[in-house]
Amino acid sequence: MTKESHEIGGGRCDIISFGEPQFLLLQPVDEHDLDGLEREAALIAEMNIPFALAAFKIEDWNRELSPWDAPPAFGSQGFGRDAPRTLAFAERVLLPEVIERWKLPEHIPVILGGYSLAALFALWSAYQTDTFSAIAAASPSVWFPGWMEYAERHIPKTRCIYLSLGDREEKTKNRVMSTVGDRIRAQYELLGSQGIATALEWNEGNHFRDSDVRCAKGFAWCVDSILHRKRTEDDSANE
Repeated sequence: MTKESHEIGGGRCDIISFGEPQFLLLQPVDEHDLDGLEREAALIAEMNIPFALAAFKIEDWNRELSPWDAPPAFGSQGFGRDAPRTLAFAERVLLPEVIERWKLPEHIPVILGGYSLAALFALWSAYQTDTFSAIAAASPSVWFPGWMEYAERHIPKTRCIYLSLGDREEKTKNRVMSTVGDRIRAQYELLGSQGIATALEWNEGNHFRDSDVRCAKGFAWCVDSILHRKRTEDDSANE
């Protein structure tokens, strides 16, 4: 496994590769995520399926990953609306550069994933584009104001979506964030009713526990689901 750090489009991007990649995993990260990136990649590598993990640094978490404006859920910092700009960067700048620089197959399956608000960004991206073969949303911020109303009015363009949550995340005194449990259950049921291949995994602990492990589990599920779908399609074609 190798790790490199580069500047792409004016921002930092860390690439960890394992073998000759068959999958490209894309993840918006902050400093905390970067600290656990190698552990995350090592856990994914246990599947023994070659991949490249491209982690791109987010400088203003609340602004760059939020799909629309929202008031503060805690503290004094509210949420911006620059998710469309971040998605455009990922699709038009980051992906082409990574694929060309690392000589990856042109049509390599791309999985977008993340943790917390980055997971909500990944989930929101599923409704915007069919660029991604799967979405790994680990502990997504589905408590975000207006999110469930949005999800109920739209159908994802990505057909394979993983969800997870810590079993203590809804046990908080924060009135807004305490809705996360009911909302992740509703999101899971909604995706299933829309014919999306999906899973909802419950992890031990609160929101601040084992984010790297939870992301690794999400990416691994997505890889396995894509491979399963391909085997099913191949079997059908051979009948």
